[in-house]
Amino acid sequence: MHTIASLRAAYRDGSLTPEQAVKALADSISKTDPEIGAYLDYDLDSALEEAAKADINKPLGGVPIALKDNLNVKGQPCTCASKFLEGAYISPYDATVVTRLKEAGAIILGRLNMDEFAMGSATENSALQQTKNPHDTSRIVGGSSGGSAASVASGTAIASLGSDTGGSIRQPASHCGVVGFKPSYGRVSRYGLIAFASSLDQIGPLTQTVEDAALVLNAIGGHDPLDSTSVDIPMEDFTANLEKGVAGLKIGIPKEYLSDAISPSVRETIDRAAQVLKAAGAELVDMSLPHTEYAVATYYIIAPAEASSNLSRFDGIRYGNRAEEATGIEDLNCRSREAGFGPEVQRRIILGTYVLSGGYYDAYYGRAQKVRSLIKKDFAEAFENVDVILTPTTPSVARKHGEHSDNPLTEYLADSFTIAANLAGICGISVPAGHEEIDGKKLPIGAQLIGPSMGEAKLLQVANALEKALS
Repeated sequence: MHTIASLRAAYRDGSLTPEQAVKALADSISKTDPEIGAYLDYDLDSALEEAAKADINKPLGGVPIALKDNLNVKGQPCTCASKFLEGAYISPYDATVVTRLKEAGAIILGRLNMDEFAMGSATENSALQQTKNPHDTSRIVGGSSGGSAASVASGTAIASLGSDTGGSIRQPASHCGVVGFKPSYGRVSRYGLIAFASSLDQIGPLTQTVEDAALVLNAIGGHDPLDSTSVDIPMEDFTANLEKGVAGLKIGIPKEYLSDAISPSVRETIDRAAQVLKAAGAELVDMSLPHTEYAVATYYIIAPAEASSNLSRFDGIRYGNRAEEATGIEDLNCRSREAGFGPEVQRRIILGTYVLSGGYYDAYYGRAQKVRSLIKKDFAEAFENVDVILTPTTPSVARKHGEHSDNPLTEYLADSFTIAANLAGICGISVPAGHEEIDGKKLPIGAQLIGPSMGEAKLLQVANALEKALS
């Protein structure tokens, strides 16, 4: 299967056309996706129309890219995998990342499954369908960008976009054996992303290679006046330093991420990744991020609090599916939300409303924000001594479908190694680094690399070196 880089080369030498590439993906979708379930919708006619007029001289000219179903594309449905929006909302505008992909010449291929409103770690909270892991269909893909990871892993997308609030790009990338990249908060515009938690959400690519991730970031990154949190700094070419290697760089190994909570196979994979980087010339530095243990608790106060505020607009009045036979405004709100939101979304709204309520705000939300500052300080101090931090992406390989379905807390811990980067607003990437064989199936394991805020260039440089050394 082509990567973005190889597809662009094939276009240039005339061995392939954009129309042929789109038709090949459509054939792959028709053969593979009925079992995998990555796509909620795709418009082949529109994609072929765009392919016919694609300018292959543009950075992503003629490259088909699929989108997580919480990104708005003008004229297309955007359901967030929720019954609240299913069949009831057509986007009137393009998200900024969509506009930029189109300007770079990309073809928008289709819309991908996810946990409802991005709330989940397995894509089992989708109200519309189940997505299965291409490496073992009895197992989850991770979440919430599960469809985005599964489409790339199954060969039904060249690349995809997802959103990452607490690990929702990196965690499914690890489970599906692809590259998942979360840029720094503010590097990529969130305009047109249906928000889960506004201070944590970030859009990023899922790709087959680190180079492809850099190519997509080149297209979608940069300041956007439509997003008040977008950082106004010059963009750089994130492919420029990919081949510089790691000689002389310091790689931090935080002890808190290598506890007994991780499986032996994950521990072996991260140890091997560290030694590979050392052999390539990097210096390994043992270090500590002392407030890591509070990250999950902090996240599950801040994220639901912001979600309860963001989702208040879904009231059955302005847009979305409206409950029948309501007796008044309050009854309409209650009935519409009860019918439209799934159990996990309802759980997080209730939790978020509680921690923001009178008498509890300071005790929970206010205190969580103070701990968040401590976590951010830990990283800032760490990056004074190291260039990049190496950790596991997930504690274990992908679990079976249905496991932990009655225990939300166990599921929340699946993101225990990815959450802190969102709280700190820094960048992170998961790179395929190994596998564990179970019942004859090779289940992928990802290595996570974390960089400082706006440190994407060096992070991608290290990730590329690790990828090449492990291949």
